[in-house]
Amino acid sequence: MYKRILVPVDLSQLGNMPKTLNTAIDVAKHYQASLCYVTVTNSTPGAAAHNPEELAEKLAEFAEEQGQVHGIQTDSKVLESVDTAVELDKKLLDAIKDTGSDLVIMASHAPGLGDKLHLLRSNGAEIVKHSDISVFIVR
Repeated sequence: MYKRILVPVDLSQLGNMPKTLNTAIDVAKHYQASLCYVTVTNSTPGAAAHNPEELAEKLAEFAEEQGQVHGIQTDSKVLESVDTAVELDKKLLDAIKDTGSDLVIMASHAPGLGDKLHLLRSNGAEIVKHSDISVFIVR
């Protein structure tokens, strides 16, 4: 049913997304699908890396490790953005097409105070609204 699953990740938030990561792995195993871990970053230093090239290396290492540990095919893609807060949804929608993904598994949004107060919009909801493929939102 599914052949290629896109999994947006933030390497600085991996500890907050075990349900999302485990769900993606379980679905990939069930359907013998590959996982493509994707992240969107600014060209300026961030919490996970000093520059996009370093982030690409770290994401590739993470994807390879996940593939070896869980016995699934994985790869990774880093997308650069001028302003991730503004362009994140568009970049993820572009990544869906660029990678040929037929399913997205993602967290609804980064957990935190905004989650409790319902102040932050959900990137997951935007992807659901504008994507042509199925989207599995993990809370």
